[in-house]
Amino acid sequence: MPSPEPPSVPPANVLPKVAAVRVADGERLRSVHLPGITLTVRSRPPAREGLPPALYVHGLGGSSQNWSALMPLLDGVVDSEAIDLPGFGDSPPPDDGDYSITGHARAVVRHLDAAGRGPVHLFGNSLGGAVVTRVAAVRPDLVRTLTLVSPALPEIRVQRSAVPTGLLALPGVVSLFDRLTREWTAEQRVRGVTALCYGDPEQVSPEGFRNAVEEMERRLRLPYFWDAMARSARGIVNAYTVGGRHGLWRQAERVLAPTLLVYGGRDQLVGYRMARRAVRAFRDSRLLTLPDAGHVAMMEYPETVAMAFRELLADTEQSAVGERTARAVDDEPANQSTGG
Repeated sequence: MPSPEPPSVPPANVLPKVAAVRVADGERLRSVHLPGITLTVRSRPPAREGLPPALYVHGLGGSSQNWSALMPLLDGVVDSEAIDLPGFGDSPPPDDGDYSITGHARAVVRHLDAAGRGPVHLFGNSLGGAVVTRVAAVRPDLVRTLTLVSPALPEIRVQRSAVPTGLLALPGVVSLFDRLTREWTAEQRVRGVTALCYGDPEQVSPEGFRNAVEEMERRLRLPYFWDAMARSARGIVNAYTVGGRHGLWRQAERVLAPTLLVYGGRDQLVGYRMARRAVRAFRDSRLLTLPDAGHVAMMEYPETVAMAFRELLADTEQSAVGERTARAVDDEPANQSTGG
């Protein structure tokens, strides 16, 4: 549900100038202006015409850059786009200050409806996993397949290492944290994030670490950075408490799209044990478990995740061909023999 607090973000015309967002080789960025929101979209030119579209949605504190390792591995099978959710990456805050799961899902739906790209192969990590689960439940016409990497779906027993992230949702905690960590360098902050999100932080290359530090420095100059973090964290906590047909697990049960679930054995934010419940909830699902992965398997093991998605895509296409063949046979008039 939306936060009752009014947006505390200065108008766009007084936001400070910050460094440009990094764009990897083969990527391009564009801004998409929609009612109430402006989204930055990261894309790659499709390898050929006619490829099915894919859309990637990042997690709390992340950005479309989180998918830069995976997207090129799928160049030959999908036409890839990744968005910066409102208030993250290079997307400015939403006009209404709504950072709830529903608010973020609404942004994804608006983008897909405006672009006319649906149905898409929809990917989500962490917060993005909760967001795209809601999208798939309420707008099945927009989703071909669903790939969830450590989705932030409600847990009764939250891991102790995930508690500090949840505390960001409490009023005043962000201001306190900001004061306590004011002397931290961007390097210290990035080391803390990688230690929390990676199964093995040593997997981050020196270049990747430098890029992350540069991005952290850029974000800390944005006056709405902590506000977006706090309100989105509050959105996750609120979604955990919602029951009935609007509950995320109930919505997971409504998802019709074939679903790939990816869970890491060293995930400190989403419990590995939740994989079993997710398999039961999503009716047409398959599970990829990576014992050494943390919270961002698409960044740690992009080749493995890409291979699993390719298998999902191949099986889905084969199933669709079989259904079309069966319908064609059923539609043929029965052969009738005539006597002489």
